[in-house]
Amino acid sequence: MVNCPKCDTVIDLDEDELDEGDTLTCEECGAELSVSSLDPLELELAEEEEDEEEEDEDFDYDEDEEEEEDEEDEEEDWH
Repeated sequence: MVNCPKCDTVIDLDEDELDEGDTLTCEECGAELSVSSLDPLELELAEEEEDEEEEDEDFDYDEDEEEEEDEEDEEEDWH
């Protein structure tokens, strides 16, 4: 047995049928979970990894956009 990392509900799984990387859904909260370790059995939020990648992409984009705005402001100051 293992707990859902989102809602802490106890999830009863047949550990012999699981492989690292398998995904499942918490019946209580609906969270998509991924098996991160078999010994000891540990679950993590599967969507967490995707969110982090999206946040990184957004952050990089915003950073570049701010640099362009700063360059435009500097050019206006020279005129």
